[in-house]
Amino acid sequence: MAKFLLSLHVLAAIIAIGPVTVAASMFPRKAQAALAAAGNPEAAAGELAENTASVRLLYRITQVYALLGIAVPVLGIGTAQVMGVMGSAWLIASLAITVVAALVLLVLVLPRQEAVVSALAGRPDADPVGAAAGLKLLTMSTGIFALLWAVVTVLMVLRPGSTTHA
Repeated sequence: MAKFLLSLHVLAAIIAIGPVTVAASMFPRKAQAALAAAGNPEAAAGELAENTASVRLLYRITQVYALLGIAVPVLGIGTAQVMGVMGSAWLIASLAITVVAALVLLVLVLPRQEAVVSALAGRPDADPVGAAAGLKLLTMSTGIFALLWAVVTVLMVLRPGSTTHA
């Protein structure tokens, strides 16, 4: 049962966390291009439409795969319980880092992505200047998100102090 749960956990991590990390990382560059085209009356309409569509798609991927990503810690906790390693320091550290990564995504990444999408849609409550100004923080936040998942991955592979050798 442990190997089955571990396999599901790894598959969920690859299928859910990989796409959200890539989409979130690509978003700031596409958002900058779309906002620049939107603010430039000489920009081609096709360029604006293409960049806006890309931004919307990346935002949607980030949202959907963030929800799917909930399966990763759930399956991880189930696997850890079956393996009897719930009290292991490497697992506790991994769970804590996972919580921080989730908070970065929910508090820093998704709201700034939404601000850009709203600005490009021309919503009355949108702030295009604020959305553009938030791109630097968005870029840093997506990098931090990716780094946190890289650390979790290393902890999952190395499992420092583990005695189960599974």
